[in-house]
Amino acid sequence: MKRNVAVLGCQWGDEGKGKIVDLLAAEADIIARSQGGANAGHTIIVGDTKYVLHLIPSGIIHPGKICYIGNGVVIDPFGLKEELDFLAEKGIDYTGRLFVSAAANLVLPYHKLIDAVEERNRGTESIGTTMRGIGPAYVDKVARNGIRVADLFAPDRLRNRLEYQLKIKSVYLAGSDDERANINLTFEKLQELVPLFKELARDVSLELTRAIKNGKSILFEGAQGTMLDVDLGTYPYATSSNTTVGGVLTGLGLGPKAIEEVVGVVKAYTTRVGAGPFPTELVDRTGEKLRDIGDEFGATTGRPRRCGWLDLVALRHAVRINGVDSIAVTKLDVLDSFSEIKICTGYSLNGEDLSEVPLDLAELCHVKPVYTSMDGWNSDTTGITKFDDLSENARDYLRYIADDLEVKIRIVSTGAKRQETILV
Repeated sequence: MKRNVAVLGCQWGDEGKGKIVDLLAAEADIIARSQGGANAGHTIIVGDTKYVLHLIPSGIIHPGKICYIGNGVVIDPFGLKEELDFLAEKGIDYTGRLFVSAAANLVLPYHKLIDAVEERNRGTESIGTTMRGIGPAYVDKVARNGIRVADLFAPDRLRNRLEYQLKIKSVYLAGSDDERANINLTFEKLQELVPLFKELARDVSLELTRAIKNGKSILFEGAQGTMLDVDLGTYPYATSSNTTVGGVLTGLGLGPKAIEEVVGVVKAYTTRVGAGPFPTELVDRTGEKLRDIGDEFGATTGRPRRCGWLDLVALRHAVRINGVDSIAVTKLDVLDSFSEIKICTGYSLNGEDLSEVPLDLAELCHVKPVYTSMDGWNSDTTGITKFDDLSENARDYLRYIADDLEVKIRIVSTGAKRQETILV
């Protein structure tokens, strides 16, 4: 592995990045998260223990690894405390191993209230938000009204900035009996977290730069997926941050030379949560079968995921804009019982053949997938650890993907557990 590696989702999130980061973290000194918030859920299974993390980098499970949450992440301070308590219950000592950027913006209770109100007001145009307050927190950040970790350590400034929220958000907060609208209560609860954040707050950009100069290896942990990128994803059915490689750099305060390799995580089929275009979606028994076998329910929301065949058009888009060097294919075992497997190799729009994703949502909503069919392998791949032990049809499926995307396959996941993995 290169010294500094970025792991990014190449679909609509939920690709299995948690397991891949957990595997690669063993070879890194530092694991850093750069964007998103508690709307992302990473699941790691070690032995019989299942860890679901939303803010804290997956590498925290490895003893001795240092983890950072960068300035590009919007941090729910109360949610972070809950995750830390969860780790403590599981016997994971994070003392001196987890740090957050003092420049990171906070997701506060009123952001969640606003999120719910706005989603309800959208009606039939709802975008499927997780209701975690992520979008409203990023709106405040861009509008320069946000409250940052550093503000926690200046109580007068914090109170003034909270009171300002009452003025600019009166349409949501004024007269509300929802306790999330209670600015005084929010201030009091934040004061209880000040000692914790004083231990965690750092200049993450500076510390990571020094670590690189000192020869440390860094694993950059992406959240969500490329097709949810606020600029290059299925906007407006997207998240509020840059989920692509550029978000790693701006979200941690690093220059482009910091990343030496990009690993794209690709589920062996495709899923997405929430509203928005999904060309290969299967609203039939096949889609239900994928969901049931793959246990496709959101780690953050519990919502059933929409399922469909692998979409190579979307993956070409992801590989190109992220500069993906290699891919990790996850959940191959979910396809074990399918006698026929389809791969979307192009789109058709009004009689025109497309090989790339149209960024105009009006067009993407109306494309029809063009499929290539392959024979399934009808054999159990669960727990296989050697590529040559896969059936010929399974190997052909993987090679087809790699050849089309012009990348090499680095990892194949054949189950949820750490050891159920092929390292190619």
